[in-house]
Amino acid sequence: MALDESALPELLDALRAGDGVNLIRDAVRLVMQELIELEATEMIGAARYERSDGRTNERNGHRPRLLSTQAGDIELKIPKLSHGSFFPSLLAPRRRIDQALHAVIMQAYVEGVSTRSVDDLVQALGIDSGISKSEVSRICARLDIEVDAFRNRSLAHVEFPYVYLDATYVKARDTDLHQVVSRAVVIATGITANGDREVLGLAVGDSEAETFWTEFLRSLRRRGLAGVKLVISDAHEGLKAAARKTLQGASWQRCRVHFARNLLALVPKGHQDVVAAALRTVFVHPNRTEIAAAWDRTADMFARQFPKVKTLMDDAKIDVLAFSAFPPDHWRKIWSNNPLERLNKEIKRRTNVVQIFPNNGAIIRLVGAVLAEQHDDWATHRHYLSEGSMAKLYKPRDTDTATDDGILAIT
Repeated sequence: MALDESALPELLDALRAGDGVNLIRDAVRLVMQELIELEATEMIGAARYERSDGRTNERNGHRPRLLSTQAGDIELKIPKLSHGSFFPSLLAPRRRIDQALHAVIMQAYVEGVSTRSVDDLVQALGIDSGISKSEVSRICARLDIEVDAFRNRSLAHVEFPYVYLDATYVKARDTDLHQVVSRAVVIATGITANGDREVLGLAVGDSEAETFWTEFLRSLRRRGLAGVKLVISDAHEGLKAAARKTLQGASWQRCRVHFARNLLALVPKGHQDVVAAALRTVFVHPNRTEIAAAWDRTADMFARQFPKVKTLMDDAKIDVLAFSAFPPDHWRKIWSNNPLERLNKEIKRRTNVVQIFPNNGAIIRLVGAVLAEQHDDWATHRHYLSEGSMAKLYKPRDTDTATDDGILAIT
């Protein structure tokens, strides 16, 4: 193969400059470029500006491609065609290397590694040019296909008697308002009839309005969510109203942790430890009857000194004690939203690195990837609740009684 005459002066200039590194890099670039042009000529059936009866296509400029080699980064030009596409076989092996690098970048992105740290990582791997923030975003856009498939998978393979709902907030740019705003990221997880845990879905909206929660829960129902017996969440009014509309027949468990925070907000700081300790004693009792009696005693105990505590406990009794109608083996797992709260903390850890997302799609990409990772992790662990205890949920006994609110009480 003979080099094009126009390429020789570049090599001679590098040689005269005495820069061996540049000489090697330029030589590699020129040889590879010539090989690429030669392959394009064979594919087209004619060289540049050549008239030929065997021509099957036309050149239509070039597109740049940065290639990392042991001699350094070199800029190549890939011929574009008027019809169809062309990619030189010389660079085909590089695709596997690119895919491996892209996989590393995507995993670093999901793990909450900053763009600057990703750039440092890429340079440490020998790519001197590093990688820009926009390039990281472009590479990570490939996650969208996987996340979309995860978010829209069928949920009809099993029933989910227990469903946890919660929201967290992140910052994103609003292109219409030209300002940074808060976005609500709502998440649903569930426990299957077999006792396994699964991530059910996520959505991003302007706020936790009832309409937003309603559409989110309806989307879960359309995907096959069924058999819900208990919804565990905080006392957000929009969420409660949406659950009543879309998950008829399910009871609602008000998270005892969130309730305790609301209760202690009504108590002077110097008395909060006493009230909190008294509230905790309610949940140590072994059956529903004793728990209900302990709740009433605690409320009456503070009636004179803290009347607002008494009122709140009376109003919230059914909701906070809803768990007691279910198997005792499940109580610690269903009387609060803590399992989902822990997942939200991990999401916040990773989204805080980004700080401000460019749009809703970028939020769904990162949070969805984190949730898909967590979902897979749960699938490799033993049951969250034992199959034996889950069987009690579906096999009522003769001693079971119905409560005033229609929940089957398992004594």
